[in-house]
Amino acid sequence: MSKTKKLKLTTRGRYAVTAMIELAKKQTKTPVSLVEIAQSGNISLSYLEQLFAGLRKNGLVKSYRGPGGGYILAKTANEIFITEILDSAEDCVPAQRVAKDNGGDSFGNKQTRILWDHIGSILYISMKHISLDDIINNRIENHPVTDKIFKTLK
Repeated sequence: MSKTKKLKLTTRGRYAVTAMIELAKKQTKTPVSLVEIAQSGNISLSYLEQLFAGLRKNGLVKSYRGPGGGYILAKTANEIFITEILDSAEDCVPAQRVAKDNGGDSFGNKQTRILWDHIGSILYISMKHISLDDIINNRIENHPVTDKIFKTLK
């Protein structure tokens, strides 16, 4: 039985998504420096350097050295999905930590963990279909995936 991945939203993941949005908004045909991304995304430069090492390693960005160097998207913004960015942020930690002694988590019991795991899976599957392009062009509210989720909740 294969397990569905769960959304593991960490500060590192949120910053990685923010940085990629900033890169996608600024990118033309020339590389964008991390200094520019740091300023517009309000992220520390040293933190960005760590994030972009993972993003580059996972094929989401390309780097260029020297004067005029920086980063460009390795694929078009509509080919890069939020889950790819979150997964590339590397040392993600589950949103809940399971306590070994009682099979539960820090918020309650095993049933609570199952609930949060299920919600995490739904969010992960949803974000697999949301691209950088969807975000920078404000297509989240009317995105087919989010529409389906919110119609289910009504």
